Amino acid sequence: MTSALFGNTARLGLLALFLGLVGWLSPAMAEGYQVRPGDILKLEIVEDPSLDRALLVAPDGRISLPQAGTLKVSGLSVDAIGTAIAGKLAASFATPPTVSVSLQQLAERVPGTAGTPATTDIYVLGEANKLGKLALAPRTTLLQAFAEMGGFTKFAATKRIQLRRTDPKTGAPVIYNVDYDAIEAGQGSQGSITLRDGDVIVVPQRRLFE
Repeated sequence: MTSALFGNTARLGLLALFLGLVGWLSPAMAEGYQVRPGDILKLEIVEDPSLDRALLVAPDGRISLPQAGTLKVSGLSVDAIGTAIAGKLAASFATPPTVSVSLQQLAERVPGTAGTPATTDIYVLGEANKLGKLALAPRTTLLQAFAEMGGFTKFAATKRIQLRRTDPKTGAPVIYNVDYDAIEAGQGSQGSITLRDGDVIVVPQRRLFE
């Protein structure tokens, strides 16, 4: 019995040590963690759960959400982001909304290992089924990327999708308006656009009666 008790105690000690290491290895759980591009946030609003969603922090450090537009969040804590979102949404509620923001997924911090095939990294925001950074094969087209995204949510405004990229010569942002419904119907050539590293696909939410 003494041996069994000792074994159980040892296992409990190892478990406690493991949990302590997990906490130490999770900077997102530390107080004061500053959000970075590529992180995915979880937004919850008590008064209107239909606004609950995952929010990708874009390469420019911004998030985009219905009724609040875009918001610069890079470098802020999740508490500060929640306060900022509540302020943006206040005009849409009779009383100040109860907003909760947490980290759903951290951006990848470790560079690829040697020998890993080159990829085209794009970012997906809004009403798509798969958000965040997608590592695609080189020369992936826009239509192929839509397939990688797993389609759209029922709230997606598929006729007003945006492809955003930076002009390599001037550094200025360039926005292409994309009609997915037309692409699906075989109209036009937008679906054959070759994606570039750093491209951002934004799928907006449908307007009322749209």
